[in-house]
Amino acid sequence: MAITHLDTVASAVDGTTQKNIRTEAYVLEKANDPFRLQVIVLDEVRGNELLIEMKYSGICHTDLIVQSGAIPALEFPAILGHEGAGYIRAIGSNVTRTDLTLGDFVLLSFNTCGACKQCKRGHPAYCLNGAKLHMGAVRPEDGSSHARLAKDGRSVRSQFFGQSTFSRMTIVQESTVAMKYPYDPEGAAMFAACGCEFQTEAGTVLNVLKPREDDSVVVFGLGGVGLTAVMAAKFLGVGRIIGVDISGERLRVATELGATEVVDSKGMPDVVKVIWGRTGGGGADFCIDCVGNTAIIESMIECLAKCGTAASVGVMPPGKTVSLDPQKHLFDNKRYIGVLEGDSNPIKFIPELVAMQRSGKFPLKKLCTTYPWQDMEQALTDMHAGKVIKPVLQWC
Repeated sequence: MAITHLDTVASAVDGTTQKNIRTEAYVLEKANDPFRLQVIVLDEVRGNELLIEMKYSGICHTDLIVQSGAIPALEFPAILGHEGAGYIRAIGSNVTRTDLTLGDFVLLSFNTCGACKQCKRGHPAYCLNGAKLHMGAVRPEDGSSHARLAKDGRSVRSQFFGQSTFSRMTIVQESTVAMKYPYDPEGAAMFAACGCEFQTEAGTVLNVLKPREDDSVVVFGLGGVGLTAVMAAKFLGVGRIIGVDISGERLRVATELGATEVVDSKGMPDVVKVIWGRTGGGGADFCIDCVGNTAIIESMIECLAKCGTAASVGVMPPGKTVSLDPQKHLFDNKRYIGVLEGDSNPIKFIPELVAMQRSGKFPLKKLCTTYPWQDMEQALTDMHAGKVIKPVLQWC
């Protein structure tokens, strides 16, 4: 694989030559395959697109769910990755963002159509065209992709969530650019991860649930998503924040980040009873599932107090169902909701997260571990083993 960094970007740094760019990417040939580093060729940068030289790529739990084949809408081979930060190397002729210039360092997030009812109402996470936009863009005229494998010319589905950031160079939709960021090595890696995972849980707490100081919040699953929820609740000054997990190390980190209490649920026969006891017998005002497990979801609903709200954030495999007692749900005025991307508008919300972190009140850096881009497999191994919370690849 004799592609150097300079070979990759030489034809694109001035924004004029924008075709047939050879670069490297982690390609998923089919479901349940490993991510394999391969040479790809990017096609032209079209009107509303930008060419981004990636600096950091966050690895999100959603990438692993897609890898497992649990979201069948994606066609293979494909390049995943939907959290990223990098440099603008080319700008399409129809890009409308006048604040974007060649060489800018930008943070990326999910793409949207910007024109449907939900986008216009300020809920772009629920874009009515989101499913089509997020599963890899293709040309409408012939269904071909923006990338192909150098070895055999096969099309590779790219622009996953509008980005496909598991690539040294990637063509993204204009709508994925959340903000310009004055690059610094201390902040860029963690802010790359704001594109999905950190934004999702912070937004769930800050934008949707909005707990008050006298409320109780229970977070089930203390990975990057759940720990961000703990930090967001702490940021709001919530008086009782309970973290639930089976990992002693993650429970320790949750306490460090603001959990007032933790529950080790490993082998615990009745988590609901424990939570009711910890909340004085009244139940929790808010519960959040960050795992995507039906048994956990049913438990968190049972943990709710009167007028309480349970939110699902973790992605479940298709076809799964949960059970609840509708009469009890009615009489206790409980709510069970799903939240995507924290119901956030990235262009507004990611700058807020950056400001919160810089204020010292949202320590995202404690969650991130950076790996050289060659060490994808090690990053995934450490993530599965619980050795790291949020792995981020560094490309250059």
